[in-house]
Amino acid sequence: MTTRSADADTARGGTVGGSRALALLLVITGAAGLFAAWVITIDKFKLLEDPTFKPACSLNPIVSCGNIMTSDQASAFGFPNPMLGLVAYGIVICVGMSMLAGASFRRWYWLTFNAGTLFGVVFCAWLMYQSLYNINSLCLWCCLAWVATIFMFWYVTAHNVREGLLPAPGWVRSFLDEFTWVLPVLHVGIIGMLILTRWWDFWTS
Repeated sequence: MTTRSADADTARGGTVGGSRALALLLVITGAAGLFAAWVITIDKFKLLEDPTFKPACSLNPIVSCGNIMTSDQASAFGFPNPMLGLVAYGIVICVGMSMLAGASFRRWYWLTFNAGTLFGVVFCAWLMYQSLYNINSLCLWCCLAWVATIFMFWYVTAHNVREGLLPAPGWVRSFLDEFTWVLPVLHVGIIGMLILTRWWDFWTS
């Protein structure tokens, strides 16, 4: 069976581009994640200089960025997590801007990019679990980064499926043609429900 990406590959020398909408989504979500990582990094440095520093997003015992930043999980790889975000989200912005300029990429590039977004969404899921059930605090900037990563992952995955870069049944490609938005909205909705139920007594008191 011939996928529509095969014709695109032939016409573009073995490369596949993306829509303007996908490019804009990558730029916007990348910028949102980069901004969140930048703010957290600045506050982290302030905390290192002054342990009594209180980040602006530490609003109450639950919404407390300071508790998150001083936790062991905030340096999962031996350095502050947001420093990884500064690099990763910057790459996402570069890919989106390149697509806006008309760039197209080979299959291995799209799959590598997809793998990177998959790592990001899995890492965010781990951080979310740690935040809700071990650290027992919530960081608003982290939540922004989670949402940005979730949207970029699902839309890049949908693009790769639609273009035949990832194998999938025809009905899956048809669904993603019209209802890609359902997946990230459902994903974010589940996280929202977990946050709501985790501290239900606090939110309703």
